[in-house]
Amino acid sequence: MVSRPPEFCPHCGSALESATVDGRERERCPTCAEVIWHNPVPCASVAVVDRSRPEPAVLCVERGVPPGVGEWTLPGGHMEVGEAPEVAAVRELEEETGVSVDPDALEILGASTMPPRDGKHVVTMHYVVDGADAAGEPRAGSDATNARFWAPGEFDASGERFRPIHEDRFREAAALE
Repeated sequence: MVSRPPEFCPHCGSALESATVDGRERERCPTCAEVIWHNPVPCASVAVVDRSRPEPAVLCVERGVPPGVGEWTLPGGHMEVGEAPEVAAVRELEEETGVSVDPDALEILGASTMPPRDGKHVVTMHYVVDGADAAGEPRAGSDATNARFWAPGEFDASGERFRPIHEDRFREAAALE
């Protein structure tokens, strides 16, 4: 399995050929007959919602690395091998914001696919948690240049931009009762 479209067999190094496998076009090695599966990369994110404000606000990060430098997202990122989605979401939250939560406090918000970039497909599991269940003060961490709570009205008036998909989850999380 590879995360970007393959050209060569990772087993023997031969150039791949297209073949119909299970009714779909796939890349296959003509030498060792292995099908090289091109699968999406799993990611996880978490929306921490502060409901103590007049308008609920969601903890977001401003991206400091490609893709989307300068755009706002929910804290999240790639799952690691052997890591459950909710554990990945909590790990990424803490790495990017310094805020921690118990994975058992998360509720599923939804799942989404990002538009492919350079052939890489991403599927993200989105979680939500009440700010009362979080510990720590937001600060920009590993991939972020800023971390802060935004209320939807405040964000709309700011002129800032969200990464695709993340704005929908931001607004969903803020609107939850």
